Amino acid sequence: MAASMGDMFSFCVDPTGRAQAVVEVRFINNVKGKGLFATRNIHKGETIFMEKPVVSSQFLWNAWYNYKACDHCLRALETAEENAQRLLGKSYQVLPHPDQCGIRKDLHQQCPQCQVTYCSAACRQSALEQYHQVLCLGPSREDPMHPLNKLQEAWRNIHYPPETSSIMLMARMVATVKQAKDKDWWIKLFSQFCSKTANEEEEIIHKLLGDKFKGQLELLRPLFAEALYEERLGRWFTPKGFQSLFALVGTNGQGIGTSSLSQWVHGCDALELPLQERKQLDAFIDQLYKDIEKETGDFLNCEGSGLYVLQSCCNHSCIPNAETSFPDNNFLLHLTALEDIKAGEEICISYLECCQRDRSRHSRHKILRENYLFTCSCPRCLAQAEDPDVTSEEDEELEGETDDAELEDEMTDV
Repeated sequence: MAASMGDMFSFCVDPTGRAQAVVEVRFINNVKGKGLFATRNIHKGETIFMEKPVVSSQFLWNAWYNYKACDHCLRALETAEENAQRLLGKSYQVLPHPDQCGIRKDLHQQCPQCQVTYCSAACRQSALEQYHQVLCLGPSREDPMHPLNKLQEAWRNIHYPPETSSIMLMARMVATVKQAKDKDWWIKLFSQFCSKTANEEEEIIHKLLGDKFKGQLELLRPLFAEALYEERLGRWFTPKGFQSLFALVGTNGQGIGTSSLSQWVHGCDALELPLQERKQLDAFIDQLYKDIEKETGDFLNCEGSGLYVLQSCCNHSCIPNAETSFPDNNFLLHLTALEDIKAGEEICISYLECCQRDRSRHSRHKILRENYLFTCSCPRCLAQAEDPDVTSEEDEELEGETDDAELEDEMTDV
């Protein structure tokens, strides 16, 4: 049972107004499943489509450490200057060109019952209509014995940073069904996401479902049921179904990163300035990055994850022809062509970070098997099929060397 293309495009926003003419989902085979294919020629640099998630959530530790984001769309809520001050630990830091910060605090709203914050009235209303009626803690927000607070505390004690998912993403899936008038429509939509706990052909077990996690899952499951049980989703609350739910999120979840500081940097980059002033501004930003790295390390953005119907149909390649980004400082995903894509060609993204893509075939395969349940057979991996199946010292050194190079990308390419 799969969601229709109409269901998919209800979450898709195409800048040209021709979304359904640009891509289509096709079944490839039993191993790869579905894929996303171009229906016309797409040019390098073109935005193929923009897509809202079916559901999304900020990571719990990220929120705990005061990374302030809209509770619905994950838009960063701090001004760029406030963002820089927090990351630097310097309350006196001043940023030039404050007009390049697009944060509108006058539009922010809170839930009147539980005081979670939204970037706008539209986001507050969207959350209320989709899932927040079920998840609103009201006056129990600080009560450690409330079932939802117990569930979140247990998750934080199990899944420390760096985070890759959140139990609250799963909670919002359940809450969405509980609130929905047409529960079958949402159940059908969620069911189209791949949710295998293991790849039968290759017997690859998802790392979140390995032996060391079984005890933790059985700790979480009764707490999840106490807080959220829904009869129509009864299978998700069984041991096997709960594992399947984790696999669904683990293999389909797309990381989301937002940053008001990043938006400010993009705005500054676009300014037309005299040469000397441009050099001074660039030098200021470069030093700002270095200072933030010393104080904060890699944890720069408001981070969360979401389920995207079309993006989840994109298969992996170690030489991708498209990439995802979040340039609007919210959960709206942009899929952009990295090269010219011909009509009929499969659109592939990379599930690996930039530094991981530079590692050996063996190392890439290890990461993909543990996290996504498959062995890559892209052209690059096939060309390297005779390479030794070892993780070389050069790989480890490369991973360390690329951390600094990736810092600026992490700050600006969200």
